[in-house]
Amino acid sequence: MVEHIVLLKLKSDVTSEQLDALPDALLKMKDEIDGIESITSGINHSPEGKSQGYTYGFIVRFSDETARDEYLPHPFHVKIATEHIRPLVEDVLVFDYTA
Repeated sequence: MVEHIVLLKLKSDVTSEQLDALPDALLKMKDEIDGIESITSGINHSPEGKSQGYTYGFIVRFSDETARDEYLPHPFHVKIATEHIRPLVEDVLVFDYTA
């Protein structure tokens, strides 16, 4: 199993409507891309003060590394990234590990 963790540093002009649409867009990937076991997302609310400006994150759980590798160039993933993620972000941090 691969945990694919994505942290987003949002632009200052992101609207609540754009942010509200993001979880639904992310969840659609599970239906369209084989090997995705689950997707969770949310706004940071850690009290530690160590988020370094990353205010939104999501985790995609893949069955294995092959599924993750096939997801990266998948046209539906590219569509979601292009239409729903990139317009909202200043920066992205990605961290994967095998569980």
